Amino acid sequence: MNHPSTLVPSAAKAAIDGAALAARLKAAPFQSKPHQPLARANRRSRTRAWLGAASALAALVSLLLLASCSKNESKEEPTVSVQVAAVEKTTIEHTITTQAILFPRQQAAIVPKISAPVQKFLVKRGSPVHEGELLAVLENRDLSAAAQDTKGSYDQAQAAYETTTGASLPQEIQKAEADEQQAKQVLDAQEKIFQSRQQLFDQGALPRKELDQSRVDITQARNQYAIAKKHVDYLVAKGKEQALKSAEGQLESAKGKYLGAQAQLSYSEIRSPINGVVTDRPLYPGEMAAAGTALLTVMDISSVIAKAHIPQSEAAVLKVGDQGTMTVPGIEQPIEGKVTVVSPALDPNSTTVEVWLEAKNPKQALKPGTSVQLSLTAQTVKDALVVPASSVITTPDGATAVMLAGADGRAHQRTVKLGIRNDDDVQILDGVTASDKVVATGVYGLPDKTKIKIEAAEAPEGSKEGAKEDAKPDAKAPDEK
Repeated sequence: MNHPSTLVPSAAKAAIDGAALAARLKAAPFQSKPHQPLARANRRSRTRAWLGAASALAALVSLLLLASCSKNESKEEPTVSVQVAAVEKTTIEHTITTQAILFPRQQAAIVPKISAPVQKFLVKRGSPVHEGELLAVLENRDLSAAAQDTKGSYDQAQAAYETTTGASLPQEIQKAEADEQQAKQVLDAQEKIFQSRQQLFDQGALPRKELDQSRVDITQARNQYAIAKKHVDYLVAKGKEQALKSAEGQLESAKGKYLGAQAQLSYSEIRSPINGVVTDRPLYPGEMAAAGTALLTVMDISSVIAKAHIPQSEAAVLKVGDQGTMTVPGIEQPIEGKVTVVSPALDPNSTTVEVWLEAKNPKQALKPGTSVQLSLTAQTVKDALVVPASSVITTPDGATAVMLAGADGRAHQRTVKLGIRNDDDVQILDGVTASDKVVATGVYGLPDKTKIKIEAAEAPEGSKEGAKEDAKPDAKAPDEK
């Protein structure tokens, strides 16, 4: 399509030709009455010429106006009103926000090991208890009798052990030693008899039969002595050890039975394994307490633990000892705490990481089971370059950028590298300086090098009222002059 400026000469020429034709038609003489139909035709032609000339003239004026407007518009460059923010050099924190459930620091569901009726409870719900404190007693008369019986057997075995080690064994050794001495004396006597008979036999005064009998007697005496000696040695070396083992075995068996009966009796006494508060007591005295079913629940709520599950990418920057706060319904001020656990493994069901935040609970205002909101401070950077999050845009090629308000009154696109993002602020690692100003409002869809007009940010209502009050003295200034 031709530009309107190129159409102006053609339209002007057409208008001039039309006007000339109209003038010629007007100057032509009328025909006489005999030729009246021809006169009427000439008049119609002149009328059409006049109308054509007028139309051409109107078109010329319109084109001239259109060309003038297009020329003015091409000369005026659009200006976009924006609001800017200075690049701040300040401290920024990487905060992770998530939901969590409160748990007690410790919890013990006390389960009896025996089934027996409840004889009495010594505590109720809400009672503070200490480690080892007696909480309840089960029916235990049969167990007490069994413990008494086994105690008697144990005492009897202990007495038998003392008797065996202190009296019986030395007497047996003494008897064996006496038998040995007697056999020794018999052997000595038979040796003397044999020697005397040997002399008589050599002199021919004793028959050989008597000498042989004496030889047999001395052999028997020697054998008896050897047996007695071995018996003494056995009693001294082995007999004492075996006797002691037998006595010790009987004593240990009796002791084990006694301790087992004592343990069964102790199971009837329910004691607290931790310091805390009784939070549940489902039974009443006289009801049957079943083995394996919780009889009492004790919680240590001097501290509470908020357990949360967060994505692996966020858990990677957390570590034990990091600070955090929990916002609890009904409590105005956030409760400060410290990260105590960052699970080394992912939850296989949710593929998240479990994190614990522990906080003190001296007034017991924090109740286990409450849903809270956690704010975990994973990283703190000082002297960071920070800009509003609204000033950061994504370019068509996927890069991250901001629009800088230049001194020439134009917006200049600058590619940046982001760091920590915290609520409405973003850290810029590379791409801007502390002296730059970025377009904070009106940045989306703003082309590079667009002419901008900086507007002041709207102040809150309270600030507007204060500004009006401050402006009142200035309004009176002209009157004073």
